[in-house]
Amino acid sequence: MKRYLMFFLALAALVVAACASNSPPKLPYPAFVQAGELPDMFLAAMPGVRAKPLAGDMRTRTSSNLISLPADWKGTTGASPGKSVELFVVAGELELSEFVVKKGGYAYVPSGSFGFSLETELGAQILYFQDDVDSSSVIRSPIILNSELLEWEPVSVGRHTKELRSDPGSGSKSWLLRIEPGATVPWIASSVVREGFMLSGQYQDSECFNGESQTWEYLPGGYFLRPPETYSGGAEAIATLESTWFLREQSAGVELASEFCIFTPSLSGD
Repeated sequence: MKRYLMFFLALAALVVAACASNSPPKLPYPAFVQAGELPDMFLAAMPGVRAKPLAGDMRTRTSSNLISLPADWKGTTGASPGKSVELFVVAGELELSEFVVKKGGYAYVPSGSFGFSLETELGAQILYFQDDVDSSSVIRSPIILNSELLEWEPVSVGRHTKELRSDPGSGSKSWLLRIEPGATVPWIASSVVREGFMLSGQYQDSECFNGESQTWEYLPGGYFLRPPETYSGGAEAIATLESTWFLREQSAGVELASEFCIFTPSLSGD
């Protein structure tokens, strides 16, 4: 985990600050990040594309990326031994093997699967994750689905989810979260690392760090990678417009809640 965050911080140092008086709070983990402001970088698994690296570990070759695929691009999902690949179509349309995957489409390619052929005629923008495989994982077969066909399930007032993947062995999961305008939440945290990318809407959120609330606004393309037990939400967190998020966790976790912004644990551990 520490290496994951250090990679992001090194990457963020390359970004030119727009205006010091109008920039998000400085935190020791990625939050309030706008992917469009990150530099394009090379991604070995998918040659010939522009990738916005959101987070990752160059030593282990795990990574989270926002990728723009040009028109008439052809390649593969880039699966490799000991790694799984997860992707979500943010915009455009793909052909994944014999399947057509449109905006809102999701795919999971477990370790041991041959890399699926991947191509796009008009271009597409995708979230692309390459992860180490947990030996306790149960899901060993590829998953390809259209999230538009799934029903939204209510989880609290003004908040609904769609489950994309949930591994009963490792506890890893990916899901969509829809937040209605005006919906609020208490301070919440996950007991494990949680990663999120904003697909649409406008959402004001607060991060609780060292017992202090840091508030800023997420727009489409917004990203965070929160360490375990890092609280967000609170009284100032509110959806200005209906907002949709892609969220994921790579191990079994539970959600925690608090009425107050409480001390954030040290980030010194992995």
